[in-house]
Amino acid sequence: MLLLAMLAAAVATPPADTVIGTWKTQTRNGTVEVAKCGASICGTIITSDLLAQKPDQTDVLNKDQSLRGRKLKGLQIVEGGQWDGSAWSGGTVYNPDDGRTYSGKITPIDADHLKLRGCVFVPLCKTETWTRIR
Repeated sequence: MLLLAMLAAAVATPPADTVIGTWKTQTRNGTVEVAKCGASICGTIITSDLLAQKPDQTDVLNKDQSLRGRKLKGLQIVEGGQWDGSAWSGGTVYNPDDGRTYSGKITPIDADHLKLRGCVFVPLCKTETWTRIR
């Protein structure tokens, strides 16, 4: 019986590479490309409503003034983390809307959806559901 329960749990959890691909964010029609970066993952901004209007938009709200001139298009906003068997956790998520970096966790829901959670510290977190584009 225990073996059957373990097998069912293993089948229900999407594999680590499920997060690799292009995703539509829940806010501002953002598009983020998630890729393998060494043993971890990283996510880069491809476009958003703001970038469609102003392609040269820079990271003006970054808390580090020396980084405010970098372009948002192509900016890496997800980095690090390790696969724990059900999620990529222990990484960071940068939010250009407020210029802050949060501890991050990405959990695949299924082949076409994932949950991205960013926390100042638990329980002060925000979670978004991203939808696969390709």
